[in-house]
Amino acid sequence: MIDPTQLALFTGAALLLAVTPGPGLFYVAARTLAGGRGEGVASSFGTALGGMAHVVAGSLGVSALVLASANLFTALKLAGAAYLVWLGARTILAARREASASISAGRGELSIGPGRAFREGVLVEALNPKTAAFFLAFLPQFVDPAGPVAVQFVLLGTVSVALNTLADIVVAFAAGEVRSGAAARPSLVRRLRQASGAGMVALGVGLAAAGRPT
Repeated sequence: MIDPTQLALFTGAALLLAVTPGPGLFYVAARTLAGGRGEGVASSFGTALGGMAHVVAGSLGVSALVLASANLFTALKLAGAAYLVWLGARTILAARREASASISAGRGELSIGPGRAFREGVLVEALNPKTAAFFLAFLPQFVDPAGPVAVQFVLLGTVSVALNTLADIVVAFAAGEVRSGAAARPSLVRRLRQASGAGMVALGVGLAAAGRPT
């Protein structure tokens, strides 16, 4: 099985990567600013499930197949990029439309409900081929080839997803505090939502331009 020292090194590296801004963090922040902490936490668990889908796929070799096929990788990449751009554009437009709405009104696009936030979080992470590339490029370095490789892969992947989810939840709580403190300043919340939306659009464009890992 995995050497404890290797596991500690992996956990430290995975923690650093977890706090690096990515599609999941931007979506959680945008969702929290729009619908509150509950939706932010729900979207965090959604990105966790999307990440675990990559872990399971990687352990079964499906992710390797996608990354080995230029057509499959491009299809997944473009689908994920389009979804991120759509979410980002929707966030920006909704913030503009609701500039005069109360932050607590809960009307229109301000709140979509925890269920939908969870489902969108799943798609944000599941449609990101860079997550698959990360697991297949990073995790095997800490796997003991003499042991059960698939089990170790799932274990390490679960640790990584758990750390990512923890970072997302911290962002949800932080964004929730910002949202509560800015309740009397809807223009500030609007700008923050627009910034989060712009971040998602930028990530989507970057994902679309990304090449296939070698």
